This record gives sequence, structure tokens and C-alpha cells, in this order.
Amino acid sequence: MSKRDYYEILGVGKEASKEEIKKSYRKLAMQYHPDRNPGDKEAEEKFKEAAEAYEVLSNDDKRAKYDRFGHSGLKGGQDFHQYTNVNDIFSHFSDIFGGAFGGSSIFDEFFGTGQSQRGRKRSSGTPGSDLKITLKLTLEEIATGTTKKIKIKKHNTCSTCNGSGAKSSSSFKNCSVCNGSGEVRQVSRSIFGQFVNIATCNNCNGTGKIISEPCIECSGDGRIYGETTIKINVPAGVFDGSYMTLRGEGNSGKQGGQAGDIVVVFEEEKHEYFVRDGDNIVYDLFLSFPEAVMGTEVEVPTLNGKAKLKIDSGTQPGKYLKMREKGIQHLNSHGAGDQLVRVNIHVPKNINSKEKELLKELLKMPNIKSNRS
Repeated sequence: MSKRDYYEILGVGKEASKEEIKKSYRKLAMQYHPDRNPGDKEAEEKFKEAAEAYEVLSNDDKRAKYDRFGHSGLKGGQDFHQYTNVNDIFSHFSDIFGGAFGGSSIFDEFFGTGQSQRGRKRSSGTPGSDLKITLKLTLEEIATGTTKKIKIKKHNTCSTCNGSGAKSSSSFKNCSVCNGSGEVRQVSRSIFGQFVNIATCNNCNGTGKIISEPCIECSGDGRIYGETTIKINVPAGVFDGSYMTLRGEGNSGKQGGQAGDIVVVFEEEKHEYFVRDGDNIVYDLFLSFPEAVMGTEVEVPTLNGKAKLKIDSGTQPGKYLKMREKGIQHLNSHGAGDQLVRVNIHVPKNINSKEKELLKELLKMPNIKSNRS
């Protein structure tokens, strides 16, 4: 049966660079590796086919002969069907896999079978989990930033054993399952030879040690569940639904494991007077008709007290009056938003007979009449 074109096998053009050929081969090698396709003869053939194509196209001399004479120009060349151990194939291509992983083969990285995985012990126990809390804030607190102290319940490091879970430093012994290595190995065989799968020992969680005498206080867990007070420094300008992460403030890990984080989600409380618009705040001011016509001075609430505001005569309803930098400080930058005062005209629902007569007289005035047609 005639062989397929090497460029077609790797899915690259004849003008492809070495880097493109290398990238394509690596992808195919991982896709069709026998350990990922157990019992799949078609995948096995594609795996060997890709290796053969790369062996030729990655070599300048062989590639030149192939480009000129095709498969007939490579007679006497390497035949990958003679390999019995799949790692032999990849060690032959150290320019792709060896340098990237410190001299180990591709399977050291993807299947955990090489020297890079051996002899590693986990220096600590199981990592702690993250916590999520919701922190309610007023607009006043958001405007300038604030510091909150809250109480939460979480797992804290045991003070008696300092998180080790052991009664004393001599309360450890080598794990009987992994003999202190922190890893267990399983040997399997395939048509390519023998494979060694290295995994973390579940008995000791990869530490290589087990506790023979647990701490009396925490019963060997290395942590105790209880109430803790934490301080949260909230920057100015945060938004509803935004969050910050407190690194290492979450649940302590078991037996000295790294602590998790606390994710603080901010919730903006509804304000009595203001509606937020970005870093600006909007306040609805209601004026009587005479005040809007003649002008006046009013007192309005702000985020830090009250302030006086001048209303010019003839101010129209719907107009926005700006009180500069009376809004919310910008997050992580200088300056602040504004307070926007929206003018509304108060229309009374009930009036007495005298007020009604006065309004009738006003309607006769030329400057009071509406100019609708």
C-alpha cells in the first residue's frame, strides 16, 4: 500500500516552517497516543504515521530529498514500526520534548512517568477552601471608602500544634503505602512496552508521612472551627456586585495546608435621597411654581451633610444643577463625581377656594399663560 504524503499527515503546507511542523506533530502525537486511545488500532497507526512524517520533515537533508524524490528518495531511512517502546520515539525528538521538560520525554509532562515527577513530596497538607461573604455598604461609605470589622465562622489554624496536626515533632512516621516517597506507582504494559504511572499517595496526601500521635486539641486535623473577626478595607468607589479577594484569609488547610481566600462581594444599600449614576449621584429637588419663577435659595442633602443651593429665576423643570465633586470618589484614581440636582415642580393635589381664585387670576396674566396653540 502506498504511503500518504508527509505534509498531508501533519496537516501543513510544503512551505511550512520548522516551528509549524513541530507544533502540528506535537498536537497529533498527544491526540493519538495509545494511552489516550486504548485498543484503537486506527489511532495507533496514525500515531506512528505522524512520528515517521515528523522524523523526515524536521530534518533538513531528509526533507530536501523527500521534496525532490518523494518516498523513493528515503529508502533505507528510519522505519518507526520497529520501535517497541513509545518513549523511544519521543526521546528521539528531544528538540521538541526534552528541552522543555528538563530532559524528560513528553509523557513526563502529560502522563507523569518521568524524572520530573519523581521524588517530589508535598510539603504541606490539604489546602483550605475559599469563603464568600456579602458586605452591605451605604452610599456614604462607598463615597469615601471605609473599614469594616465583621465576625465570621471558619477553620483556623490550631494554635496547639501550629497546624501540623501532630502532638509533637516526633509524632510522624513514614507512610506504609508509599514508604515515605509520597507517590505510588502502577505498572502497565502495551504493545509499545512498559509504562509506569506515578500518582500522589492518597494515604498520606503526598507528604510521605502519617501522624502516629495526633494533636489532642484538633484531633490531627491541624485546624479548629470557630469565630474570627476580620478587617476589610473597602476602597472608595466600589460598585454593587463588585468584589475584592482577601488572600489567605479563608479556611485554613488541613495539617498545615495553604489557607483559602475570602471573596468579599459588595452590596449597595438603597439610599433615602440619592440614586447612583456611575460616580455621580442624582437628587430630585421639588420646587413650588413661584420658587421656580422667581428663584430662591434652598438647602439640599449631600453625602456629607447639608449644603445651600441657589436657584435662578425662571429655572425650568427637568433641569440638572451640578454640585461639583459632591458625588463618589473615583475608584483607584483622584477626583470624585458630582451631585446632580434634578429640578421638579411641585403640583398640589388639593387647593382651597382662595388659592383657586388666585390661580384663576394668574391664568389671565400674559406671562403666566402657556404658549401652546
